[in-house]
Amino acid sequence: MDIQEELKEHKLTEKLFDRFDECLRALNVELKSGQIVDVTFVIVPIQRNKREENALIKEGAIPIELGKEPHKLAQKDTDARWTKKNGESIYGYKDHVNVDRDTKLITAWEDTPAQVHDSQALEAVLRSPEEGGAEIHADSAYRSAEQETRLIETGHVSQINEKGSRAHPLSDEQKTVNRTKSKIRSRVEHVFGAMTNEMGDICIRTIGRARAQVQIGLLNLTYNIKRVAFLIRKKHWNFDRVIAPAAS
Repeated sequence: MDIQEELKEHKLTEKLFDRFDECLRALNVELKSGQIVDVTFVIVPIQRNKREENALIKEGAIPIELGKEPHKLAQKDTDARWTKKNGESIYGYKDHVNVDRDTKLITAWEDTPAQVHDSQALEAVLRSPEEGGAEIHADSAYRSAEQETRLIETGHVSQINEKGSRAHPLSDEQKTVNRTKSKIRSRVEHVFGAMTNEMGDICIRTIGRARAQVQIGLLNLTYNIKRVAFLIRKKHWNFDRVIAPAAS
């Protein structure tokens, strides 16, 4: 069994992520400066299926012909999904992340097939005010009356961009407030930019969601390790004080 299969089989990616957090806490690093939630697409190789096969796969079923050919089925990702953004068709998964406002470190993440709406994973990545800070920053896709009520109930402070509609366009004041919020929210774009430009793009070549979870988790963890190394070089934390040996 190779290392990626072991990570999948024993669900070790989450444990590695937890261990990374433990190491930061041991150095008195607390990621409580506020939470920025966003999502990026994780592209996988396009599956060449018949229209009828795609319809069945979308419903969660395995086409009969594929079921008869296990070796062929093993090369088909029946978990990834198609979606569209700005008119562009995209096939794969989504990497939903919660990023610490100050350090731009990923503090929580969740993977889903690509068609899942961004807001549906908010609860999965949201940290309590005590863990990550009370303020929640996100774009307007995450905003709804129900969501705002839930955030109040959990003690969070919503800094989610307001959403307009054709019948109720945003006022000039709301647009100004959104621009102010977006200056903070946009910090998460630096995370995805680093993944794209420094880590070989946000794409994977595995088959199935279980393996995709491993790859997405490792992508997030690798980004965090690189980010910590950068913060140390920039002396963002006074680690000399924390880890210097005691005087003899």
